[in-house]
Amino acid sequence: MPFWKKMYNKKSKVYYPRAVVQGKPVETETIAKDLAKISTVSNSDVQAVLGDIAGVMHTRMSQGKSVHIKGLGYFRYTLESKGVETLDEFNFERQVKAVRVEFLPERERLSGSKSYTRALVDSDELEWIEVQGALLDEEEKV
Repeated sequence: MPFWKKMYNKKSKVYYPRAVVQGKPVETETIAKDLAKISTVSNSDVQAVLGDIAGVMHTRMSQGKSVHIKGLGYFRYTLESKGVETLDEFNFERQVKAVRVEFLPERERLSGSKSYTRALVDSDELEWIEVQGALLDEEEKV
């Protein structure tokens, strides 16, 4: 079950809920063990494939492609950059602040509806739990 905490934005002076991650991340080895339990593939084989996926995705995205992992979603490179006022000032290397990876979860249209459901998000099965404690300001790390 996912967790949330009450947050306060000083700038806009509003309260809102924010999802909160608890504890340490689930590591690749644990994911591999879980996948091995529900498949006919061994834990070591799953770990080997998962260990190579980042390099393979990088290779394809560096060719200008997006990567689609069926049932999960789409990954692609995006740029964080600053603009300039004229084409004479344009310089790719100086303007690009960072290269990021954008993830867009796969979506599926609900039958007979204009709504979609997203991969990894089954709202009907999510039971959100409030984390009790002090109210967090927006600037604080969650």
